[in-house]
Amino acid sequence: MKKRKLTHIDASGNPTMVDVSEKKPTDRFARASGRIKVGRAIIQEIKNNELVLAKGPVFQTAIIAGVMGAKKTSEVIPFCHPVSLEDCGIHIHHDKQYIYLESHVRMSGKTGVEMEALTAVSIAALTVYDMCKAMSHDIVIEEIRLEEKRGGKKDFKRTAR
Repeated sequence: MKKRKLTHIDASGNPTMVDVSEKKPTDRFARASGRIKVGRAIIQEIKNNELVLAKGPVFQTAIIAGVMGAKKTSEVIPFCHPVSLEDCGIHIHHDKQYIYLESHVRMSGKTGVEMEALTAVSIAALTVYDMCKAMSHDIVIEEIRLEEKRGGKKDFKRTAR
């Protein structure tokens, strides 16, 4: 079996940013998801697909925060390249037990946008937690994961939840 090389470690074993200077730009896309188990009391407060609490509209605020987080990914994740996002969106829905979040990110460039999609979902989920914690601390953020990526060396698409 071929040993896989870690991309952020140089020949001397030191951390390093991946050199993308010789790569050709391609269309990049990534989609990530996560879910938040909030409990029945919080779910019952959702009206017209929005949760409005004393701090304001939770889902709208989480969407804004998630997009802002995606745009700042390179500032908080070491060695992520700063990228110029061309599209970023977050969709939120719920059932009787969970609030579900999904992000998508697009751009044309030399590096992928998986981390931006994952950061968007993470920040949106943390925003929901922050805004709902006065109602309950029994909130669990679960299963933040990459669902799909296109562009670059290889594409990926998760087939089952």
